[in-house]
Amino acid sequence: MTTLAERAEALARSAHAGQTDKVGADYIGHPGRVAARTALIAPEAIREEAVAAAWLHDTVEDTEVSLRALREQGFPESVVDAVDRLSRRPGVTPEEYFARLRGSAVARIVKVADLIDNTTPERAAQLDAPTRERLQEKYTRSWQLILGEV
Repeated sequence: MTTLAERAEALARSAHAGQTDKVGADYIGHPGRVAARTALIAPEAIREEAVAAAWLHDTVEDTEVSLRALREQGFPESVVDAVDRLSRRPGVTPEEYFARLRGSAVARIVKVADLIDNTTPERAAQLDAPTRERLQEKYTRSWQLILGEV
């Protein structure tokens, strides 16, 4: 019997197959690192759902997978809700996005793990200077918004 996190990993691997990140690496490495970090920081009571949401956090935004498909595949509403909150939508300001995201403990924990992965010095060093500077500004603002410091 597979766990919720294993099901989420399998779906993420399938959905992100062939995608690469900004430095040309297989994209699935990012959700994998986010899931591993989430497993370390999530409280035990929500760890399984949080790790599943971490694997799936970019699927709705970056692939053909829909929230409906997640529900049809039997993912619990706590996971679907977190993925929904983590998925950026056109016309939504960063302030609105992060306010909605902060309304879910699962989504908030996954976003913290996501930001940690996106801001590691090793990964940033692989980017060209303009991209690195643009992302540094974006992620500095993201940290402020996730922590509710603005």
